[in-house]
Amino acid sequence: MEDFIKGRLGGADGYDIRCSIDGDKISGRAGGKLHGKDIELEITDRGVRGTVGNDSVTIELQEGELRGQVGSQKLVLRGVDRVTGFMGEPIVGWNIVAQQQGDYLSGQLGSTVLGRTFNLELGSAPGWVGTLVAVVAFYALEPRASMGVKAS
Repeated sequence: MEDFIKGRLGGADGYDIRCSIDGDKISGRAGGKLHGKDIELEITDRGVRGTVGNDSVTIELQEGELRGQVGSQKLVLRGVDRVTGFMGEPIVGWNIVAQQQGDYLSGQLGSTVLGRTFNLELGSAPGWVGTLVAVVAFYALEPRASMGVKAS
């Protein structure tokens, strides 16, 4: 039986997220057929690698945290079923908070005013994987998330 991560980022004016899980590979789409981006991720023994649209995702486990890049943005995630973290730079960035309850994950990217909520069904995936998928979808579909300070 195929396993899925599916749900919504941003409520009524947001985007659908639907990814299949096949072993260590996660593939799917954030957004619709016209305004959407493909997600291809692979969980490795050292972290997560893959792409979202044309941007790369490279994250490694370091000192108990997942640290790396989603496209041009830095990312740090901590936790398994209660996940916290940050994407971007200290002044222009987004706090990440998510909580898994059974097969469901709910969370917030950014502030309550300018941020986006997300709600996902996880299938057999742990909360940190669902949070990472939500962050990747946010980066791909929110223009303000993929802008910002480019690493030089």
